[in-house]
Amino acid sequence: MGVAPSTGLRRGVVLNIEATLSAVNSAIESAELMSGREIHSCVLGVSGANVESLNSKGVVAVAGKGREITADDIARVHEAAKAVSIPMDREILHVVPQDYSVDAQRGIRDPLHMMGVRLESEVHVITSSVTTTQNLAKCVNRAGYKTDRRILGSLAAARSVLSDDERDLGCLLMDIGGGTTDLMVFREGAPWFTTAIPAGGMQVTNDISIMLSVLMDSAERLKREAASCWTESIDPDELIVVPGIGGREPAEIPRRKLSAIVQPRMEEIFLMAREKLEKAGYFKDIKAGVVLTGGASLMAGARELAESVFGIPAHLGTPPAIGGLESEYRNPMFATAVGLVLLEADERMASIPSRGQAAARKETARAPNLGKIVSWLKDKFI
Repeated sequence: MGVAPSTGLRRGVVLNIEATLSAVNSAIESAELMSGREIHSCVLGVSGANVESLNSKGVVAVAGKGREITADDIARVHEAAKAVSIPMDREILHVVPQDYSVDAQRGIRDPLHMMGVRLESEVHVITSSVTTTQNLAKCVNRAGYKTDRRILGSLAAARSVLSDDERDLGCLLMDIGGGTTDLMVFREGAPWFTTAIPAGGMQVTNDISIMLSVLMDSAERLKREAASCWTESIDPDELIVVPGIGGREPAEIPRRKLSAIVQPRMEEIFLMAREKLEKAGYFKDIKAGVVLTGGASLMAGARELAESVFGIPAHLGTPPAIGGLESEYRNPMFATAVGLVLLEADERMASIPSRGQAAARKETARAPNLGKIVSWLKDKFI
C-alpha cells in the first residue's frame, strides 16, 4: 500500500501535472517498498464532477446456430446499445448491462445459450471528459507506469462494499471524497444513475480553516480527530484545543463550536445529493438505504446526519476481509482502491479458461499430431 498527499488535483481534475506526477511516484514507490515487488503498470480510477451517465437500449437479431444466443450476440447487442450521441469532448468509460429481453421474455440477467430470435439489452452508459482522463493517464505514464484500464471510482467502491442484496433491493452508494462526492444508484442488481457533486471533504476543511483562523493542515487534523456532523451527540462541556498561528497561543473552544461549522456543510452535501436523485426520479428506488464511503464519511455523526436528511437507513461501507489485506485498510477511505484491485482480479480470472476448456484445447492441439502418428504407423506396418 502506498499513500501520498496530492496537491495537483482538485475535484478530480488535474491542475498541476508535475505535482500529480510527484504524488503518483511517491505512492507507488511506497507500495513497492512495502510489497518487495517492482510495479510496471496500474489501473486508473476515474472520478469527479466530469462523470455523467445515461441509460440506453439495443436490439439485435440472434445470429447463433439454431437461434442459440452466443457471446457474439451479447457483444453485438452491447455495441448497438452504446451507439448513442455524445459530445466530442466526452468518451464512453463503461457500458454496464442492466437486464436483457429474449423475444417477449423480460428481466433476464444472463441470456447466454438461451434460444430466441430477438435479443434486447438495457445498459448503463458512463461517460467522462476526454481531457480529464487523458491528463490523469499522462501523469501516470510520465511517472514511468503503463495504464492497463480506466475504471470509474464509484463502480470500484461498489464492488468492494455493496452486497448482492443491496444491489437487488436498490441502494445509493455515496463516495464522499476530498473534492467531489460521487453518487451511484443501484436497483435490480445494476447501476441506473451515476453523477457527482462538486463538493466534498476539502470544503469542510476549508470552512474550519476560515472560521477558526487556522492553517489548512491544522484544519484537516481537527476534522479527522474532533469534528462531528451530529451536534446532538456532543457533550456541551467538552473542549478541544485549536492550534495558533505565528505567535498566537493555542486556545480551547467547545467541541460543539467545531460541529456547528462542520454540520451545515455536510448537510448541504447530503441535501444536494437528495435533490439530484429526486430530480432524476431515482430517490424512490433507494429501498436498501444509503451506503457511505470515502474519507469524509469517517467523520463522527455522518451516518446519523445522512439518515436525517434522506429519511432512510444509512451505514458505512467497509471493504470485506480479504487474504493479504491488513485490517487497517478495511475502512471506507480505501473502498475505491480495494475495489479497483478486486475488479482487475475479476477481469483476469474471467480470462483464464476453465479446466474443461483447457483440456479441450489441449486435446485439439494434440489431435493433428495423433493423426500423423497413426498415418505413419499404417504406412510402415500395415
